[in-house]
Amino acid sequence: MSMTQKPAWKALAQHTGEIKRTHLSELMLDAKRCASMVASHDGVVLDYSRQIATPKTIKLLLALAKQVGLQNSLKAMAAAKKINTTEDRAVLHIALRADKKQRIMLDGEDTVAQVHQVLKQIKAFSERIRSGAWKGATGKKLTDVVAIGIGGSYLGPEFVYEALRTDPAAAKAAKGRRLRFLANVDPIDVTRALDGLDPATTLVVVISKTFTTAETTLNAKTVRQWLVKKLGADAVAKHMVAVSTNLKDVAAFGIDLKNVFGFWDWVGGRYSVCSAVGVVPLALQYGFEQIEQFLAGARSMDQHLLTAPLEKNLPVIMGLLGVWNATFQGHATRALLPYCQALLKLAPHIQQVDMESNGKRVSIDGKVLPYETGEINFGEPGTNGQHSFYQLVHQGRVVPSDFIGFKYSQQAQSLKGEPVSNHDELMANFFAQPDALAFGKTEEQCRAEGIAEKLIPHKVFAGNRPSNVLLLETLNAYSTGQLLALYEHRTIVQGFIWGINSFDQWGVELGKVLAKQVRTQLSASRTKKAKVAGFNPATTAMLKRYLA
Repeated sequence: MSMTQKPAWKALAQHTGEIKRTHLSELMLDAKRCASMVASHDGVVLDYSRQIATPKTIKLLLALAKQVGLQNSLKAMAAAKKINTTEDRAVLHIALRADKKQRIMLDGEDTVAQVHQVLKQIKAFSERIRSGAWKGATGKKLTDVVAIGIGGSYLGPEFVYEALRTDPAAAKAAKGRRLRFLANVDPIDVTRALDGLDPATTLVVVISKTFTTAETTLNAKTVRQWLVKKLGADAVAKHMVAVSTNLKDVAAFGIDLKNVFGFWDWVGGRYSVCSAVGVVPLALQYGFEQIEQFLAGARSMDQHLLTAPLEKNLPVIMGLLGVWNATFQGHATRALLPYCQALLKLAPHIQQVDMESNGKRVSIDGKVLPYETGEINFGEPGTNGQHSFYQLVHQGRVVPSDFIGFKYSQQAQSLKGEPVSNHDELMANFFAQPDALAFGKTEEQCRAEGIAEKLIPHKVFAGNRPSNVLLLETLNAYSTGQLLALYEHRTIVQGFIWGINSFDQWGVELGKVLAKQVRTQLSASRTKKAKVAGFNPATTAMLKRYLA
């Protein structure tokens, strides 16, 4: 049966018309409704009462989840069924943070045992580097790390790195160490990554599953040249390690195979931060104990996803509301608004997790979808975003938003004579903005304030703009893991509801193929003066300008 023929889907489509006759300012005055739209797990509280939804809406969304077999799909994923059908792969990022006593069997192998074997290897290696037992080519301790990767090999690890940089426990563990990321093939990024570093104290981690990604390979060769120029050819074995499955090319590159950390084809790039992709650089920076806490936080949310009833399940609720907003309400965008500067890289990471997963045009069986999937994700920490794009959010387009806040700051500050602490000032905005979006401001309220009549149209806020409010205790390694898993699973839930494959990314490939053609042309033109040929007229003209 087509998704749109499901009884709950039809009922939701009809309900969309009904809901347009309501306004959040009215819904928010219903105390019983508001109390029913709060769910929590392990210190994470989700208030979704500011969604344009009634108890009937939630009931219909939960019915849709049951009719599409959401729980069965989640169980199939956790049981290592090959739900990534276009690539014939299992989807097991939950195995990356599973307890070592757990067993998840795939093709006769225990994936959890494999994971913990690699974790054991990473722990021993990171402790040798951090203690100084492993020294560089000149005998100096390696205190600086450059992680080279792109996409999922970069965005997730950088998100976690920034989240922990100002956490007191993590910062103490990282004292005297530096971690930088190199992703963009733009040579400017190489310069920025290496600026101020001494090759003698630098360890390079090359992160590439296939070890053939063009950007990562070129960046790795460039940094290898930087090391060799200062330290000699023998330095590569002492100063470069890899996270990869392609041992042949890693060895040819000059990296000692004893210093290669593996992962598996059941780990999608954008879901790989809990694998060696993230754990190696993060353990080097913060120590393995901090990363164990991060993995434990993610595991807590994994267990919640798989065991909590749908109506109390945070990722399920957020995923269903995302479908409601994107598909039934027609809102193409979604804003991630953490009121915590340490989460400055949350939005860039979730952009990839969500948009690469659910930006699809066909169903799991290859049929063109009659509805839109996916959301355009963007965001910025509060209060910075308020002085950037909130004007559009308040008075322009409707942008469903997630507000993320914490009861306690990583870095508490208060000034004598100020009415509130710095964190309370931040959180005053956190609590005010969702209400401003929900309630808005009417013409009557403007007049009551004595606003000049000609300015009233400019100062009216329509309100009725949906948002979620997430409140946690504090941002540390554990809660960072919880947030990561929450948003990963939100995306996966939406994919199951839409009936798409959230685990392949064929849309990434076309540009790579065309870039290879351009690369061949540039090489031929630069070295052999070959004429530009084989492109459309517009690209031909621009290539000629570029080469002139």
